[in-house]
Amino acid sequence: MSYYEFFCPVKVIAGQAALEHLPYEFSSRAVERPMVVTDKGVRNAGLLDKVLSACEEGGMDITVVYDDVPADSSKQTVTAIAKEYRKQKCDGILAIGGGSPIDTAKAVNILVSEGGDDIAQYAGSGVLKRPLKPFFVIPTTAGTGSEVTNVAVIADTEKEVKLPFASGFMLPDAAVIDPRMTLTLPPQITAATAMDAMTHSVEAFTCLAKNPLSDAYAAAAIKKISNNLLKVMEKPDDAERRLELAQASTMAGIAFSNSMVGLVHALGHSLGAACHLPHGLCMSLFLPYVLEYNLEEIREPLSELLLHLAGPEIYAMTPRSQRAEESIATIRKLRDDLHRHCGLPRTLQETGKVEKSQLDRIAQMTIDDGSIMFNPKEASLEDARAVLEKAWA
Repeated sequence: MSYYEFFCPVKVIAGQAALEHLPYEFSSRAVERPMVVTDKGVRNAGLLDKVLSACEEGGMDITVVYDDVPADSSKQTVTAIAKEYRKQKCDGILAIGGGSPIDTAKAVNILVSEGGDDIAQYAGSGVLKRPLKPFFVIPTTAGTGSEVTNVAVIADTEKEVKLPFASGFMLPDAAVIDPRMTLTLPPQITAATAMDAMTHSVEAFTCLAKNPLSDAYAAAAIKKISNNLLKVMEKPDDAERRLELAQASTMAGIAFSNSMVGLVHALGHSLGAACHLPHGLCMSLFLPYVLEYNLEEIREPLSELLLHLAGPEIYAMTPRSQRAEESIATIRKLRDDLHRHCGLPRTLQETGKVEKSQLDRIAQMTIDDGSIMFNPKEASLEDARAVLEKAWA
């Protein structure tokens, strides 16, 4: 590649007691009345209390909390939160949660910074032209990487489509990575979100816009996930390994923000929209099948990834000509292990929520998804349909 750009200005605050640094971050941006955007799951798990207590100890009393973000956020939710932000005279946003609360908070920040009530008018790439309000993120899953990405997706429930937003101005001022925030993740969510990060990394390492810097982040993330995911499944309260997965998610987010993704995401976005399945699960479902589809175009980088997926011994023992296939086999084995641990589906049929009659519609939506532009192998409608067929059972 003769030219590329790499951009990640997000301050990362990571490790034990990272939460306690929040008050300083607020004060550094002159934030005195932040609004917390989160969901019921975060509150019910006691995670919100950990954040509020940490802030209180640092002399910051947070009183404005919106905790009703749905799993698949919508335009209506964004509008309602923006209205409350203005009513409460807030001056910054703190998102706590997984992909939905973080994406929602990003969209809310657009509305309260730019004005208006219809987030759809800001959809697309490069629409924003100036900095937004101070924005901070505490992820509670180790998968989306949303804390360091310049994108968000919000559902338009009336049109049954997902609106994409992309701008460097959407990046948070700081991301707080604290292992206390992921310790209570249920096994299947732990597995699905980690496979989301794995997919971000693998696609970042093999797609058309890959570059040396994104490769470094992607490879490091893959190694951390491969070394720690199954051990966390066996010992969920291992804070050190939980932190490793959380850091991997952040690294993967930095990687794909600068290299883009491909057909796995195009298929996953479409399946999620059509069948309302979690994004991480969709990524895990399609990853090996898309790698097989792209194989001849990505043989060299996929062969290189075997070192990070399986370790130096297996890499050295595997003939050079078979390393790409062995990488796919290693990912398949990881999915099988996760299925045994927590029942994470490996095929569309195993989800119990996808009808075969829906595959044609999902294929059509896939071809219209922007992520497909960066896939290393061009995909037609028939190609997308064929991958869906392979992923069926």
